[in-house]
Amino acid sequence: MSVGTPHVTFVCLSGVRVREVEVTSLGMLPPGLQARAAAIMALPPLGVLTLAGMTPAPWTLSLHETQRVNDAAVEAIVRERPTLVAISALTASILEAYELARRLREQGVATLLGGLHVTACPDEAERHADAIVIGDGESVWHEVLCDVERNALQSRYRGAAPFDLSQAPLPRFDLARGERPRFTVQSSRGCPFACDFCAASRLLGPFRRKPAEQLRAELSAIREIDRRPFIELADDNTFAAGGPHLDLLTALAESGARWFTEADWRLGENPAVLRRLAASGCVQVLVGLESLVHEHQGMGAKRTSIARMMDAVASIQDAGVAVIGCFIVGSDGEDRESLDRLARFLEQDPCADAQVTLQTPFPGTELRARLEREGRLLPDRDWSHCTLFDITYRPDRMAPDELQRAFIDLLRHGFSAAQSTRRNEIRRAVWAKARSMA
Repeated sequence: MSVGTPHVTFVCLSGVRVREVEVTSLGMLPPGLQARAAAIMALPPLGVLTLAGMTPAPWTLSLHETQRVNDAAVEAIVRERPTLVAISALTASILEAYELARRLREQGVATLLGGLHVTACPDEAERHADAIVIGDGESVWHEVLCDVERNALQSRYRGAAPFDLSQAPLPRFDLARGERPRFTVQSSRGCPFACDFCAASRLLGPFRRKPAEQLRAELSAIREIDRRPFIELADDNTFAAGGPHLDLLTALAESGARWFTEADWRLGENPAVLRRLAASGCVQVLVGLESLVHEHQGMGAKRTSIARMMDAVASIQDAGVAVIGCFIVGSDGEDRESLDRLARFLEQDPCADAQVTLQTPFPGTELRARLEREGRLLPDRDWSHCTLFDITYRPDRMAPDELQRAFIDLLRHGFSAAQSTRRNEIRRAVWAKARSMA
């Protein structure tokens, strides 16, 4: 542990990971997903920047973003003589986070792990770090720092209640300066639905919105770095609560930013929002269409027919906002014929872009709990396979290798050069419509 002024080093293990050799070696990430992967990698790690914004004097701080744990990454962190290293990682990179924590601890550096995976698997995570944070990090961050200063770091920290977003600090966006084509802002946390494949509604607490004045302060701070920023809302379902959302849309419009978010199809049946969406700077929204063959448990008011969802997509794009239609492949009931049917659907679907991933039973989800009860999780697939592109369970109507092969064939067919050209044309037409309405 360092002496003198205490220092916290934030480490974020970034990047999109794929284990399946053919997906990577053949360049099978489709163009839409390649662009999405690049965008995700370029996003500042909002969670740790938010904790940085709560870090009081005399603490100093720094940020390290790395795709892989190697000697250079470890040496760069140790060189700073940190009092504490706070590590953030997703499930696909959590084993690397454990390895990083191990190597740092061997050199006498105190380590802290947090995030969704740690919240879902605290007993596992606790074995690999000096301390873990379960749930919202903001709720316990000051306690963690005080304990470090007293040399009394606890093994676990958990907030007594979900963090109140009205108390959210201004993130330290300045720590992520550099070539940043996108910035992140969170306008809400959690989701009121409980889709069985999603951990957000279970691990993030109740659905909460951030007050508009705080959003204005964050957007203003970003504009100090980039006068015409592109913002990605780090929300699970921005418009899930219904309503006109005029405070959010007004704040975004005033910022002059272009922005992207995720929402469910009901956005297309919300005329109060649609009338202002493009004018507020929104250029693209990802909409979960999920599956042609299966209605996932817990979808609540999101449950409807594919025809109704596609009508909603048309309404969103008529409002001048491009839609990424998101499909999850491999749910119960899926077979080769249904995947061929999805391929035919993708040949003519009206979305400006598409995203197709494999169903992935992430820890903390009802999906994983059910597959575990049924003995269908593949024993040779560790957390590094939870990439959205690698099979980790036994499907009900196909062999695992058969589903993986069919998924690759679907990507090859549904994201051909001709299909990419067609979607580019749709996207240009949608954005031309937005310009004509301005």
